[in-house]
Order: sequence, then C-alpha cells, then structure tokens
Amino acid sequence: MFWMMASIIAGTLGLAAFAAAAGEDPTDFSPRPEEQQLPKKMHSAMKVQPTIKVGREDADIVGNDNRALQAAVDYIAGLGGGIVEIGPGEYLMKDSLHMRSNVTIRGTVGKTILRKAPSAVSALGIDGDYGEEQFTVVNPAGFEVGAGVAVWDNQSGGFHTVVGRITGRTGNTFALDHSMLSDYLVANEAKAATVFPVVSGCEIENGHLEDLIIDGNKINNVPLNGCRGAGIYLYRGFGVTIERCVARNFNGDGISFQQSNDVVVQDALAEDNAGLGLHPGSGSQRPVVRRCTARRNSEDGLFLCWRVRHGLFENNTLENNGRFGISIGHKDSDNLLRANKVVSNGQDGIFFRNEALGMAGHRNRLEENIIENNGKQSDAAGIRVRGETQDLILRNNTIRDTRPQAQRHQVMGVCLEEQAGPATLENNTIEAQVPVKDLRKVAGSK
Repeated sequence: MFWMMASIIAGTLGLAAFAAAAGEDPTDFSPRPEEQQLPKKMHSAMKVQPTIKVGREDADIVGNDNRALQAAVDYIAGLGGGIVEIGPGEYLMKDSLHMRSNVTIRGTVGKTILRKAPSAVSALGIDGDYGEEQFTVVNPAGFEVGAGVAVWDNQSGGFHTVVGRITGRTGNTFALDHSMLSDYLVANEAKAATVFPVVSGCEIENGHLEDLIIDGNKINNVPLNGCRGAGIYLYRGFGVTIERCVARNFNGDGISFQQSNDVVVQDALAEDNAGLGLHPGSGSQRPVVRRCTARRNSEDGLFLCWRVRHGLFENNTLENNGRFGISIGHKDSDNLLRANKVVSNGQDGIFFRNEALGMAGHRNRLEENIIENNGKQSDAAGIRVRGETQDLILRNNTIRDTRPQAQRHQVMGVCLEEQAGPATLENNTIEAQVPVKDLRKVAGSK
C-alpha cells in the first residue's frame, strides 16, 4: 500500500512540475479570457471535430453508392457538424448527396467521383395536382423507393418543377417527400424522371464541399433545368463554400445556387454540361466566384440570373462556351468582375441582357478582364450592353481578336445599344474593326 501511495504522489508531483514548466496551474480549469461560446451554441469552439470516413473499402462506413455517403453525412450532422472524408473511387448516385448544415464533405483529391445513375422517364398516367405528395406513371420501370425524382410538364419549368425522393410505392403510384409545386397535367405532357442534382444543399447553413468530381452522365439522362438542379446545386444554402470541385457532363447546369447568400465557389471546374457552367441566381447576394473555369458548356460560362448583387467574380476563365462567356441581366447590380479571361465563346464575350430601367443590371464594374476571340459563326462584341442599363464602369480591359483575319468575328470591342444609359470607359485596350459602337440616344451618356 505504501509503495502505491508513493507512486501516486510522485506522479502528481511530476504533472505539477510539467504544468509549472509550461506556465500553467494544472488545478486551474477556469475559462481563459479568450474563450467564448459559439454564436448559436452553449459551448466554446472545440479543437477536435467529429470525423468519419466512408469509402469503397478501408473505411468506417463501406459502400459504393449514395446511401453509404448519406449515412456518413447524416451521422456527422446528428453530432452538430464535423467532417466526412470520402475515399477514392466511383460512387453510383441514385439520389442526391444531400448536404447538411455545418458538415464538411471532403473527397480524395482527383480520385473521388460521384457519378449519376442513368435516368428512367415516364409520362404521368393521371394529373399530378398542386400540393399532392404522390404521382402515377404509365411505365414504372426504373422508379425505385429511395431514388431521386423530378416531375414537370411543358407549362411548369423553372422553379415549378418539383424535385424530391420516392418514399413508397403501390403499383404505378409513388409517394414523394415533397409536395407538388404546380398542377402537372397529362394534357400538357406531364412526366416524371429519376433526375436530380448529384450534390444538393437545400435549406442549410455553413456547409462545405471539397475535392469532389461530379459526373452527370448526361448521355444517359434527360435534362433538368438549372433552377431546380445541377451537378452541384444549392437552394437557400447560406454561407456555403465549394472548393476544388469538378462538375462535368450534367444534362443541365454545372454549378447552380439559388436564393443562397454569401456562397463562395473557388478553384472549381464546370465543363461539358448541357446548360450553364456557373449559375448564381434568384436573389443570391454577395457571392464570391474566383479562380474557376467554365468551358465547353452548351450555354453560358457564367450566368448571373435574377437579383445577383454585390458579388465578386475574379480570376475566372470562361472559354469555349456555346453562347456568352458572361451574361448579366435582371436586377444584377453592384457587382465587380475583375481579371477574368473571356475567350472563344460562341457569341458576345460579356452580354448585358435587355431589361427595362427598374430591372436592368446597374453599376456593375468590369476591370482588368481579357476578352478575346469571341463569336464563332456570326459577328459579336467583346462587351454588348442592351436594355436601360445604367452607370457601368469598363476600366483597364483588354478586348481583341487574335485569330486569322478570315476567322475574326469579334468585330466590335464595346457595343452600347440604343436604350443603354451612362457608362464610363477608361483606359481600355481595344483592337477591333469598330472599337466602340455607340447607338445610345439617352441624354447624358458618356
């Protein structure tokens, strides 16, 4: 007994000596002055976060499809947040990987591929009614409980398309975890299809997505519009960060975020998608999109949709897209587009859409951009301004066409169309047949 007591006393003295050497009192557990509770928690920040590994092998959760990935994400979300690490390999996605608040989803650099499953598609057998939570199809083949699904008709595009998950089945009728957003009428060619975003973040805060390759398998899928889906899609996702991700081959947009404030997308690649490359929209405020590339998308490289304001778009490359390199329009105001490369797109390099005064994209600044070789088949402008767009600043941009003479279609540097308002052009380097084509009739234009 004596030697046990002596050992305990010696150990205690040793710890005390160590703590004293470190300048700390080992018996003083009182909070340090720098310690503060988190804004929405009754505890301070912790140095160790919950972490789980999911993968095809050698992981805490072993699997090769969306179910294994979702189990890992939901487990970490249940602990209040943390990190999900996805191992290398390909994962078959029969439903979205649904992001959760305060969860970081991190792939293995260059090796984690989330590939969308081929879609099933069928006409509806009876109308899908507004508010209903089930649908009936003519051909149920390929529709499975747990799969992601979209329902629409030819009069209900955009946000009126419903995207959800199948939660049950009786014959040709399937339950849905989301109520119908419209009336989907057989008379209007109503359809259902197992299409959905490969990664989806809806109604979340502070999610993080890193180092994932998203393959939309577009040749085996029907289209899904960018208001309701994309390779990576956010809806009311606030403070979300997307880093070093690839969104490719989706039959729709590459990366789309709607009604989502303070989103950061950086070092991402959107390529070979059937819709838009990068699509911030529907009131997304203060977005930051930097060091991203959008190339070979069928429509625009970067499309500022409705009410995108106070954003920063810098050091991006928008090249070889089917329509415009950058499109700006409905209430898209007070944005800074700086040091981007807008190259070899199908039509105009940067295009301001035709909007009335109250809805136009005012007070945007375009600075230090390189805009070259745009227009593939017909004459184009480096920058074209339509609508009653006011108070643009075009400063220190380089606008040119370096192709052989017979192939040059970027014939105008800047085109200010009739309804455009005041614009400031300063220190731009323009090499074009018509450096500035000014068609304005507004008093006070400059």
